This record gives sequence, C-alpha cells and structure tokens, in this order.
Amino acid sequence: MTVWPAWEVQEGEGATSWFNVRLAFTDGARVDALAVVADGSVSLEDVRAQPALCLDDLAALADWIEDPLFEACGVQPVPEEDEPVASRRARPPWPRGIEGRWLVAEEYKAAQGDGVDPVLAVMCATGHSRRKSLRMIAQARDAGYLTPRHAKR
Repeated sequence: MTVWPAWEVQEGEGATSWFNVRLAFTDGARVDALAVVADGSVSLEDVRAQPALCLDDLAALADWIEDPLFEACGVQPVPEEDEPVASRRARPPWPRGIEGRWLVAEEYKAAQGDGVDPVLAVMCATGHSRRKSLRMIAQARDAGYLTPRHAKR
C-alpha cells in the first residue's frame, strides 16, 4: 500500500488531512482512494477500483487502510468502546483446488439464476481480475461443475 499526502487544512488546534492511497495486488487489481483523516478517524471521499469492489470489500476498505494512514500522518486513532476486531485483509481467502472450483461454479450459477453477469459475480466473490476469474470459470467447467460453453457436433 502506498500513501502520500494530497493537502491539509488547519482548523484551530486541529487539522484535516487528505491522502491519496493506492493498493496494488499481485493479480493486477488496483484500488485508488482519497482518504480524509480528521479528529482521529478515517473516511473515504473517493474510491476507484479495477476490477470493481463488491460491497463487502468496499465496507472493509476504510478499516483496512486506517492504521497505515494514521501512521503516515502521525495521528493517534480515537479508540471506540467495544470495537469489534475485524480482519485486515482486503478480500477473503478463496479456497484452491476442487473446493474453489465448486464455489466458483456455485457463484456462477447463482448469478445466472438472478439474471446478473456471472463473470462479474465471480470477480466480486473471489476478488480477482476478470482474466483470472474467467480462468477459474474455465477450470470449473473442465472439472464438470458447469456445462460446456459450446456443444460439440
């Protein structure tokens, strides 16, 4: 994760700081955000992700970048009472092998049943790029969890 200051506004004894944040993943996925640090908390003003983030990942993004942002600007976070401990991982781990292929097939079929783009559903579920998701869908087909794309004549 890369964090660099964008600008800062002094307000009395405190300051509000904006930071550019870039998260780059090994599979080519990228998240760019404009984060605001003020009064010991972090909020996001703008987020751009390639591929798009699912809602669960978007909700976890602020928590995930909070500590590095506070460290970058030298601010101590304000502790909240009974704050639940959340995972600091941007996306949940996806099982490999047969279990992963079966889950990809289930996501794909559920999306088809709901009338939404099945590839996008697999991308959101796995957190992988379109190319990697298509590869995983092909592996699920090869394993027999999905019907063949084209019927052989």
